[in-house]
Amino acid sequence: MMKQTPTILIVDDEESLVNVLARKFMDEGITAYKANNGREGLALAFEKHPDLILLDIMMPEMDGFDVMKALHEDEWGKTVPVILLTNSSSIETVSQAVSAGTSEFLIKTDVHLDQVVSHVRDRLSRIPPTI
Repeated sequence: MMKQTPTILIVDDEESLVNVLARKFMDEGITAYKANNGREGLALAFEKHPDLILLDIMMPEMDGFDVMKALHEDEWGKTVPVILLTNSSSIETVSQAVSAGTSEFLIKTDVHLDQVVSHVRDRLSRIPPTI
């Protein structure tokens, strides 16, 4: 059975940002699941199997890199695209993100919400349809 609506999971400890992004994606016809920490996000990812994960790095309980590591230990999790959306732009963070297998890396202060939606839409358009 084909998915009718694309789905994403937004994992970030900035609750107001998560809510604004979720509303924006819903307005764009994309179902958005929300989590406010890494542990909650990982559980929701395995439960819902979203088409894409928008993930912060610095979060309580479990950071974004630990979430990605746990995802990559799972067959489905190895294939889900992950876009990191973070405030950290250090060389070390970018290098670690690339090593962890992120699909894309966005700096919160450098992108407008419409650009985040555009990046997500672009990435979703490259995912083959599921049957």
